[in-house]
Amino acid sequence: MKTFFIVFLSFIMVTFVSSTSSGESLTAPKLTNNPSLDVIATNKRPLLSIFNASGGTGKRTYIFQIDTVPDFDSESFIEYKDIPETNEYITEKQIEKKDALFPLGKTTYYWRARAVDEAANKGPWGETRFFLDTASDDTFMNLLRIPVEEVAVSSGQNPKNIIDLDDPGQSTFWLSSPPGDPVQWIAFDFGKRQEVSRIWMLSHPSGKNGWLKNFVWQWSSNNRIWTDIPDAEVQNNDTFRNIIEIEPVSARYFRLLIRDWYGCAPQINAIILYSPGIPEIPEPPDDDYVLVIGNQMNGFTFSELAEFVEGLDLNLRTLTIPHYEVSLDVINKLKNKPLAIILSGNNADYQNLPMFEYNGVFEIIRQCQIPILGICCGHQLACMAYGYTFARSMGWRDFTSLASDEQKKLTKITIIKNLPIFQGIPNPFTAPEVHSWAVSPLSLPEDYEITSESTYIQTIKSKTKFLYGEQFHAEIKTDYNEAMPYLVNFLKMALRRKTGNQ
Repeated sequence: MKTFFIVFLSFIMVTFVSSTSSGESLTAPKLTNNPSLDVIATNKRPLLSIFNASGGTGKRTYIFQIDTVPDFDSESFIEYKDIPETNEYITEKQIEKKDALFPLGKTTYYWRARAVDEAANKGPWGETRFFLDTASDDTFMNLLRIPVEEVAVSSGQNPKNIIDLDDPGQSTFWLSSPPGDPVQWIAFDFGKRQEVSRIWMLSHPSGKNGWLKNFVWQWSSNNRIWTDIPDAEVQNNDTFRNIIEIEPVSARYFRLLIRDWYGCAPQINAIILYSPGIPEIPEPPDDDYVLVIGNQMNGFTFSELAEFVEGLDLNLRTLTIPHYEVSLDVINKLKNKPLAIILSGNNADYQNLPMFEYNGVFEIIRQCQIPILGICCGHQLACMAYGYTFARSMGWRDFTSLASDEQKKLTKITIIKNLPIFQGIPNPFTAPEVHSWAVSPLSLPEDYEITSESTYIQTIKSKTKFLYGEQFHAEIKTDYNEAMPYLVNFLKMALRRKTGNQ
C-alpha cells in the first residue's frame, strides 16, 4: 500500500494492556476512544468506550458515570457498575434504553470511568466530556470549503501544514517559534473576497501542550488593518478542536490572532474555513457507472478502488465525489444516476476530522435507494449514520497488508450467513485489513445484521434495503486476498437489479 500508511500506523497505534494483572497499582482508563473530548454524539443512546486501565489484582471491571454537570450530582446522573472488559484492549457500554439521554439542542455531558480489581481496589477516574446533538447530522452542511491561496504566520516553520488537508496531514502541524512574541497570528489570503460563516480548527490531538487558550478571528480588506469578528473570540479555551460559528463575514483576508496558549508555543494541525453554499452538480458518465464517495480528508481514496472497478469485465466507469461535496440532493440531481454507490475508506482517526462534513454521506446511507457498499471507513459510516459513536477504536491495528506472511495467516474471517455476495469465497477466508477502528456489536442499528466476523464484525447487511458493508478491502490486489469476489458480486447484483433480473 501507499507509504503514508506508515505515518498512519504511528498515529493510531495504542499500547497493548493486559486484562489481568498482579499487584500493580490501578491506573486510570483512557477516555480517548469514542466519544472523546468534545465529540458531538448524535444518538440518545451513545456507545461509551474506553481504553483499559492497567494494574490491580486479578481481573478488572469498571464503573461508568455520566451526568450533565461536572460534579456528577444532578438528577440526570447515570451509573453503571461491574462492566467487564470487552477484550484486552477496550471496554464498552451503550447507554441503556431506560437511561436514554434527552438533549435540549446541544447538551454537554460529562462522563468518567474507573477500574475496580478483584480485591475491590478502585483506581483513579478517567474523565472527559462530550456534546449530544441528535439533529446535528440530519442534513448536508450547506457549506463549501474555501480554498486558501496563501497562508502566512508570525513565526515558526511549515505554515502550509495548516492547510494540508489529507489524512496524514492531521498529524503534521505548524508550531510557532518559542519563546517568541506574546501574541502570534496566522493570516489566510483567499485571493479574492469570500464569505465565511464557519471555521473548524484542530490543535494538538495528543496533549494539552500547544492548545490555544485565548484567541480571536479577524478580517481585513487590505491585509493591514484588522477588525475583530463578533462571536469569534474565545477565552479560556480547553479543547483541541473548535467549531467557530459566525454571522457571515465577507473579506479577502482572515486572521487568527493568538493571545495566549498552553505550553511553550501554540500549535495548529489544521484549519478549514467555510462559506455558505451548495456544491455544483458534477457531469456523470453516459454509460453505467459507479459513484465512488471519497472519504479521505482530501476527498479521495487511499486504495485502487476506482481502478479496480473499471478494470473488471463489467463495462463500468466511475465518478468520484468528495464526501464534503456529496448529499442526497446531489444524487437526485445527477442527470444519469449511478448503478451503485461505494463509500471508500480513509486513514485518519475520526476525532481529528470535522465530522459535520459527512452529513451528506449520512443522508445517502439513511435515505438513498441506490445499491450501497461501504468499505472500511464506509462500512463504519453505515452504522455511524445512526449514531456517531457506533464505531470506535479497537485498541489495536489490523494491518495485514503490511504484515509478514506469517502474520497474514492469523486473520481468518468466518462467514456466518450464507448469501449470494459471498459466492466464490471460501469459508473461512483471508482479506487485506488496513484499519484500527471497527463497528461495535453493542450498537449495531436494528436494521443491520452481521454476515461475517473474525474477532470483530467484518461484514454487515441491511435487512430492508440494498446496503452492504465490509471492514476489509476486497479491492486490494494481493495474493492472499480471497475476498475480491465480495466486491465483484456486489456490482453484479447491482447490474442484475438494474435489468430486473434480481
